[in-house]
Amino acid sequence: MRNRSHRSRAVLAVAAAVALLGVAACDATGGGSSASSGTRPSPKPTPVWDRSPDSMAAVGDSITRGFDACSVLSDCPEVSWATGSDPQVDSLAVRLLGATGAAERSWNYAVTGARMADLPGQMAQAATRRPELVTVMAGANDACRSSASAMTDVADFRAEFQDAMGTLRRALPRSQVYVSSVPDLKRLWSQGRGNPLGKQVWKLGICPSMLGDADSLGAAATLRRGQVRDRVKAYNQVLREVCSKDRRCRFDGDAVFDYHFGTDQLSHWDWFHPSRDGQARLAEIAYRTVTAREPVT
Repeated sequence: MRNRSHRSRAVLAVAAAVALLGVAACDATGGGSSASSGTRPSPKPTPVWDRSPDSMAAVGDSITRGFDACSVLSDCPEVSWATGSDPQVDSLAVRLLGATGAAERSWNYAVTGARMADLPGQMAQAATRRPELVTVMAGANDACRSSASAMTDVADFRAEFQDAMGTLRRALPRSQVYVSSVPDLKRLWSQGRGNPLGKQVWKLGICPSMLGDADSLGAAATLRRGQVRDRVKAYNQVLREVCSKDRRCRFDGDAVFDYHFGTDQLSHWDWFHPSRDGQARLAEIAYRTVTAREPVT
């Protein structure tokens, strides 16, 4: 009994000594914390969306070309919301890159009259510059046709936009894309229809599906304008859905469509396209979307 008790006390003493050594070892290394054991914290992942891109290209139609903002039936790219140099507009390029940077590292491939079917070709041109950001504003001319029945089919519009995005992605998988919604063409009609000069310019062929027979409030004209507005809303839904499937694409959340353009924001040549002030409002919307911490939902 005496020997067994002695052995038991010896075992307990050894176990206690081992435990004390373990505690001392932990204390010597700072209690086993990762900071003192030499393990570095994992680096923060690089954000998918860069809020300050270093170059940009613009694709689209007459709005991005500044059409009718400076003189009648003429492009005026210096007032473009996307890449213009006019200080009154303070374009997206100037806001992101500064005046000098915008002059050197922004490019405008939009074409007056272009429809969504033309966008893949514009994207291919833009990709040659390897921009970090591409802006898209297209779709108004798909609705602005000779008649409501001639508007681009929604399924075709979707396929063409997907083709444009695919063209860019095959060349530049990491470039970012800002997509503007199509403006509310019916609101532009309602704002401009009170101007006699504007209505004369409209007769030259500007958006007949919406602006034709501008003074008529009859059932047929009202139905036609409603069909055009509904088609624009459908186009915007396509832009939203296609863009949402691309991690580096941001849609404006219908901000341009919802903006209440007034006469100050409309060209005083045709009372339909954006004026300098209207271009500045488009630049504000784009800048807010591009630099937001989270995408618009």
